[in-house]
Amino acid sequence: MTTVTSTPVVHTVTVVPRKWKTAIALSILAVVAFFAFGVFGDDRTALIVFSEQTDAIVLPNVPVTSMTFCLVVGVLLLLLAAYAVWLTVGRHKVPLWVVIAFTILFIVTLVVWTGAGSKIPVVFLISGSIALATPVVFGALAGVVGERVGIVNIAIEGQLLAGAFVSAVVASVTNSLALGLIAALIGGALVSMVLAAFSIKYLVDQIIVGVVLNALVIGLTNFFYAAVLNDNSQETNFPGTLPFLPIPFLSSIPVIGPVLFDQRITTYLMFVLVPLVWYILFKTKIGLRIRAVGEHPLAADTVGINVNRTRFWTVSIAGTMAGLGGAALTLGSVGAFVREMSAGQGFIALACVILGRWNPWLAALAALLFGFSKNFRIFAGQTGADIPPDLIAMVPYLVTLVAVAGLVGRVVGPAAAGKPYVKQ
Repeated sequence: MTTVTSTPVVHTVTVVPRKWKTAIALSILAVVAFFAFGVFGDDRTALIVFSEQTDAIVLPNVPVTSMTFCLVVGVLLLLLAAYAVWLTVGRHKVPLWVVIAFTILFIVTLVVWTGAGSKIPVVFLISGSIALATPVVFGALAGVVGERVGIVNIAIEGQLLAGAFVSAVVASVTNSLALGLIAALIGGALVSMVLAAFSIKYLVDQIIVGVVLNALVIGLTNFFYAAVLNDNSQETNFPGTLPFLPIPFLSSIPVIGPVLFDQRITTYLMFVLVPLVWYILFKTKIGLRIRAVGEHPLAADTVGINVNRTRFWTVSIAGTMAGLGGAALTLGSVGAFVREMSAGQGFIALACVILGRWNPWLAALAALLFGFSKNFRIFAGQTGADIPPDLIAMVPYLVTLVAVAGLVGRVVGPAAAGKPYVKQ
């Protein structure tokens, strides 16, 4: 008689660790909004203005009591934070829509609290935020594309500054804003080519090359500004600004029209490039090759993709987008080149790349958050809010720091980003 012994089956259960960072950040912000803006807020009336009297279609203004409004929205924020905590306790990931909805509601609460006793111009807040975010969006797109192909583009700051400088000079000398835009594309691409050449050909550490390039471009632009532009600004540094191009009929739509359909060409290009870059990266064969090179270059090389050539030209093309962001600083805003006018926006763009998880759409949203924080500084100054000026000046950078440290959590970028590839 044969005895059959059965081996017990052991089932392995994988326990997903709880990630509390997002839930804690949302809870703290919700409590701040409810008590600081609501319970202890201002009981004066804020007048929400959706359109001006000169608009084709005039929407009525909406008066709200700041304290009451903030209390109601504060309750919604507390509910969203509680939902995030409940998901975290159950070892579930907090959905992205929760973070986006929470951010929008918190911003609305902050604006109404700040605007108590005065007007809140909705179109100014949104369109101004888009305009201020435009250079950062271009820089973030360059960063996303660069890291997706395996090159960490620390030199975005230098690319923005180079684009701003050459666009102002070329447009002034040639009296052509169009040539200034083309020059910005070339200027950003040249800086990118230097980054790519040293990183790919000579295997220099990408972070070091990027930092050195930023310092080099700052030094060069400061030198030429002092030596050439400063004493001859009328001929070499007075290009003017790009005109607004309202789209017939669409620009007359209340709120949406002035925000989306009455912008400069640089902003329209931004509207086009964000979905275009996303589509190329995730829906085309070219994008698949770019992502393959950034994730697993050896496997890409095995199937016949020239890894280093793909990296070089992809990073160079990405630099044109950052250069266009520089043109948005001069031709699309100030109307002249100013020393170090990028003012750290290239590094903010890098933060947007991480906050946006290397996705063009999300990186653009993160850049828009930065643009709003800069525009909020202007809005708070106009309303006479009782906020220290130094704190208001810090708002854009505090918002970026809180967003990256408190909301994004631990993210993993493309596997081969920052790693040189040597063909075996």
